[in-house]
Amino acid sequence: MKMLFVSAAIVPLLFVAPAYALAETGATKAADASAKPAANAQASREEVFSTGVAKGRDRLDSATSTSALREKDIAVSGGRSLGDLLRNLPGIRTESSTGDGSSAYTIRGLPLASGGSKYMQLQEDGLPVLEFGDFFNGAVDIYIRADLNLAAVESIRGGSSSTFASNAPAGVINLISKTGEVKGGSVLLTTGLDYDSNRVDFEYGAPISDTLRFHIGGFYRVGEGPRKIGYDAFKGGQLKFNMTKQFEHGYVRISGKYLDDRSPHYLPGPVRITGTNDDPVYGSFNTYDVRRDSMNAGHLGNLITLDADNKPVQLPLSQGMNALVKSIGLESQFDIHGWTITQRGRYSDIEGGTTRNLVANIYSGAAMPAALGGGTGTFSYATGPRAGQAITNLGTLNGNGLIVGTSLNRIESRSLNNFINDLRATRAYPLGEGELTVTGGLYKSLQDYTSDWLYSNHIQDVAADGGSALINYTNAAGVPQTQNGYLGFNRSGPTAFFRRSYDVRYNITAPYGSLNYRIGKIAIGGSLRHDGGRVRGDLYGADLGGGRIGIKSVDFNGDNVISVAESKTAFTPFDRPAPVRYNYGYYSYSVGVNYRVAEPFAVFARYSRGARAGADKLLFSTKVSTTDGSLINKADGFDIVKQFEAGFKYRAPNFTVNVTGFSADTEDTNVQAGAITTDRTYKAYGVEAEGTYRHGPFSVRGGVTYTNAELVNDKLNAAVAGKVPRRQPDFIYQATPQFDLGKATVGANIIGTTDSWVQDNNLMKMPGYTLVGAFAQYRLKDNIQLMLNVENLFDKVAFIEITTPSVPTNGIGLGRAVNGRTVSMSARMSF
Repeated sequence: MKMLFVSAAIVPLLFVAPAYALAETGATKAADASAKPAANAQASREEVFSTGVAKGRDRLDSATSTSALREKDIAVSGGRSLGDLLRNLPGIRTESSTGDGSSAYTIRGLPLASGGSKYMQLQEDGLPVLEFGDFFNGAVDIYIRADLNLAAVESIRGGSSSTFASNAPAGVINLISKTGEVKGGSVLLTTGLDYDSNRVDFEYGAPISDTLRFHIGGFYRVGEGPRKIGYDAFKGGQLKFNMTKQFEHGYVRISGKYLDDRSPHYLPGPVRITGTNDDPVYGSFNTYDVRRDSMNAGHLGNLITLDADNKPVQLPLSQGMNALVKSIGLESQFDIHGWTITQRGRYSDIEGGTTRNLVANIYSGAAMPAALGGGTGTFSYATGPRAGQAITNLGTLNGNGLIVGTSLNRIESRSLNNFINDLRATRAYPLGEGELTVTGGLYKSLQDYTSDWLYSNHIQDVAADGGSALINYTNAAGVPQTQNGYLGFNRSGPTAFFRRSYDVRYNITAPYGSLNYRIGKIAIGGSLRHDGGRVRGDLYGADLGGGRIGIKSVDFNGDNVISVAESKTAFTPFDRPAPVRYNYGYYSYSVGVNYRVAEPFAVFARYSRGARAGADKLLFSTKVSTTDGSLINKADGFDIVKQFEAGFKYRAPNFTVNVTGFSADTEDTNVQAGAITTDRTYKAYGVEAEGTYRHGPFSVRGGVTYTNAELVNDKLNAAVAGKVPRRQPDFIYQATPQFDLGKATVGANIIGTTDSWVQDNNLMKMPGYTLVGAFAQYRLKDNIQLMLNVENLFDKVAFIEITTPSVPTNGIGLGRAVNGRTVSMSARMSF
């Protein structure tokens, strides 16, 4: 019934918006006929869309929901990370305050991944960077960087992505590289004016001959970043290269990428929460600003734990989210006897990981728990400039009186290597008065997942400007309970919980095909895909049960005495592996119809069924047998997504509008923050709209998405049935208005959401926000440009995550906010 009301609200727009635009187009035609061919030519080039479809075609001829950010849009987006950039796409929800990676992405009300992207695939030049975008603390965006190599970012939501990509039932975002069609390049220097960041980008491409061209580009950066943590958290760069050989009937392109970069992983920290569940009040504690501080701090020192081989090791906190990627790709396309044969293949050698400081508990110094002596005994600084100094009054420590129990840990991704290949053939046949387009293809993916989870836990204070340090605790009997601030060299307590090792490989084969028949103004199409997966490997960890032991004593400091902390050392029991030996398979299909009502106006509808393989979220769970590695229930190998969408598209030289109504039913097996396993079904419906408008020097691009989502059931927690999924707002929106004044361009980048429930129990809401960024460009000469960029112009406190489910009695909560205001200046020289 609700969907009918939404549809009723949209129907008038189907006629009003095109009618208004047609009237304006008629006036423009009479006033400026000479300008129309150039405008239409530009529209034609930019409206041809190739991501997630059988064949690139004008968007108005395709029954899909698509959007694109072109190079000029990317330049003014103001994003400091890939997540910041992608939030400018309609229908895409990102939570991007974690840093440059591990942002959470979702689309059209589908469940939010705990990190990365589960149902939506991130690609570079038509192939996924990782087969699964939400590996636990190995999210795909850790291994992608946006720089001057980008020609465009294309997105497709739902629709044919179910059948033209594996593990992407909700959509695909494709980062498309420049390939040197036009001779020229540029150098861009960027520095933070009120935060520590320095970066240089470059790119150059050109034809070498009539049939050979190349492009090369990359960046290098260094700096502390937007939050005060006391060390260079951002450091590294990227180099990308491609060369294209053009032949009479096609081309061959070779490409390469080298990425060696690191950035910090910002996790939730202390948040003051007062008021009531119906009217909560959020804020910062004294000397800890949720917009500028972090529980990462240089005074914490190195992470001390056992490495992947169970040997003592010290790992630098500055590793953060680090990526080392070496990839080489080969792409070709040829017309052979009426068939267009397209081949894309890439091998990537990928390693890296995440070193992070995960807050487990926040205590009031005036009310310490029994585990820490209830406040009895003595406390002193273990690290930092005050190491050894006694703490005499915990209740007033740093002006906030807070003590935090945290887990400093390293998720080491030793191999995320993959080989991915997509071969497809397309041909158009005359049939009656129309044209039948036939496409067939074969997709092959080999994906490694070799990962080690290494933990320690400690206590620290809460301080500003990266000044937090570890704290030692000695009980009332005079026995030290910590060692240099460490409570244990495990995740928590006396257990080996989450000390794990994965050595698994995914082998996926997916044949697919489509038929599309176009006759006059009507195009009808359908596509089918079968994904078959073969999963083999071994798991190690006491979490597997069966009498496995994962705790022992290790003399880390070599004093021949085992301390309380050293007696709680987690190790990996490599003598008791659990096999992973299962196969899965599923069909995906999509059918759609598009009606080109008039040259500038089309309507469409599409129904799709796709799925996403469970990947690592099935492992260390009851779904996979620890005896023989099989799936207990074959249906648990994948989560099904069913979607329906219908809408219209209108395009004129100075005005475009696309409106789509959608609904989705989704299965989700996942692990949320805090190691909460879920096995759920969701449903959602809503409307997304996007548009552009240009009049003289003024232009605006924007979008808005309305979503009504419901958590239908959870097999492991019946109490959440019927609730609204956590952090799912009713509306998300984005807009970029700007004025082009010749030598100068000024504008704003606006993104926002309405309020949402902080957790699935729906007890307390998190406020919505509107964030405004501003930019100003000034062209000194035709080839020299200065740009001032401000993110979060009004320095707003905007929370994207509150972990605490309701107002705590002591006012101490846990959450994560977007960065405060940051201002950067850049200079770009083109040649």
